[in-house]
Amino acid sequence: MPLMVQFVKFGIVGVSNTLLFLAVYTVLLKGFGVWYLAASAIGFIVGAVNGFLLNRRWTFRGHVGDSLTPVRWGVVQSGGLLLNLGLVALCVSGLGMDELVGQAVAIVVVVVVTFVANRAWTFRTQPA
Repeated sequence: MPLMVQFVKFGIVGVSNTLLFLAVYTVLLKGFGVWYLAASAIGFIVGAVNGFLLNRRWTFRGHVGDSLTPVRWGVVQSGGLLLNLGLVALCVSGLGMDELVGQAVAIVVVVVVTFVANRAWTFRTQPA
């Protein structure tokens, strides 16, 4: 599948992940007073599970699936989560941004990094 088509599909799935992530994050942060990093981690995980299911079935449909695909996904998402939390902490605590704005900035970076990793490793179309 051409790279641009795949990236657009990843983006569409990403929008659904992001909306789900931000909804969970906002409800936990503003509705329940959960610490912003904990709310971010929980929202990230909910969005990531949604993303795995949709990307596996649609974006990377031609991937070489095996029993390690979910493990590779978990490794990529764990790295994405750590990057996300680091960037949110930097934006909020280091740069003084609002929690929601800091999270939005982090999302942009994490989307690009996880797309590249998922395409190259998690949902590769040829055996390694």
